[in-house]
Amino acid sequence: MTTTAVPLDLPTADWLDPADLAHNPYPSYERLRREAPVVWAPLVKKVLVSSFEGCSFGERHPEVFSSNVAGGTMAKALGGRPLIRKDDPEHAAERAPMNRTLRPKQIMDIWADKFEINARRYLEEMIFNGRGAADLNTAYAAPVAAKNLCDMLGMPDVEPMDLARWSIDFIAGTGNVLDKQEIWDRCERSRAECDAALDETVARLRRRPDPSITSMLLEAGMAEEQVRNNVKLTISGGMNEPQHMITNMVWLLERSPEQKAEVLANPELWKQVFTEATRLFSPIGMITRQSAADINLHGVVIPAGTQIGMILASANRDPGQFTQPDVFDIHRPSGTNLAFGAGVHQCAGKWAAQKAIGEIAVPLLYRELPGLRLDQSRPETWDGWVFRGLTSLPVVW
Repeated sequence: MTTTAVPLDLPTADWLDPADLAHNPYPSYERLRREAPVVWAPLVKKVLVSSFEGCSFGERHPEVFSSNVAGGTMAKALGGRPLIRKDDPEHAAERAPMNRTLRPKQIMDIWADKFEINARRYLEEMIFNGRGAADLNTAYAAPVAAKNLCDMLGMPDVEPMDLARWSIDFIAGTGNVLDKQEIWDRCERSRAECDAALDETVARLRRRPDPSITSMLLEAGMAEEQVRNNVKLTISGGMNEPQHMITNMVWLLERSPEQKAEVLANPELWKQVFTEATRLFSPIGMITRQSAADINLHGVVIPAGTQIGMILASANRDPGQFTQPDVFDIHRPSGTNLAFGAGVHQCAGKWAAQKAIGEIAVPLLYRELPGLRLDQSRPETWDGWVFRGLTSLPVVW
């Protein structure tokens, strides 16, 4: 949407405050679903869709809910338009090379061993340096996610925590709906550092291709500018989501001792822990679309050309879709949630995250540290709503 005017005939949520959302979005999401699941939010400058039905419809109908969003914060944050901001067939053409190394078989054959090595490395460092206590986010979750991504991008010589900082800045820019200049300045610095690292990476991969995402994009003949845009996109989501899933899973299990005991006694349940944790604390809180035509949703007509925020984190707590949606239940009947989106734009890193985090990093943590528990003497911290997660999780063992 190019103006802050209210689209015709749409209810308005002038009470919705991004600061409240960053603190704790779930009460606001419940109110949105109850009062107006399709609503104009002036401070966010988007029409927000908060129901499971609405978000699922949007993901199934990309011909109407277009990813080709005019302007927007993502292109500004990354310095260009990545594949997630394109529709098929252009989107499919850029996505296909990434899929070559991100399908379940390739994850198992190419990446699983690296994920195991990286998790063990940082767990050993946390145990040695922590001497019985650590911030699980900074000591384990962030470096594991960052190093995994460095390897998958064909950038093994990049310092993982530099890549983590780039990701934080790109994510902040993507969610910079209040247009804060300080955030844009951070994005510019991180883009410059990332591009400098890519100068070396691209030159090396042209000489010696490997199974990495960047190499696959180059081998497909993609223009180098677009390769860089898509690498920065991957840094944004591919770092943030796995990092938060490590701490989210631990946070939930430590508050559910009976379910924790079940999982530790039956490791086959780890997949269900991952699935339920991603539903309850969706690491991709909102995705942006633009209406390609007038569309009637929940009895409200959204005009063509309107920028839309589909709140996946709200959809995944919709009581119309999930029984007791605010409860963590690893025995919840199997069904679709939207934690990684759906349809042609489903997150390409879903299978990598499931393997690296749900099957390796968190199970390893509990195997090696059976006495792990939350540190009640130090506070945890959460932040974000477009992308939400724990920024600090103190633990002891």
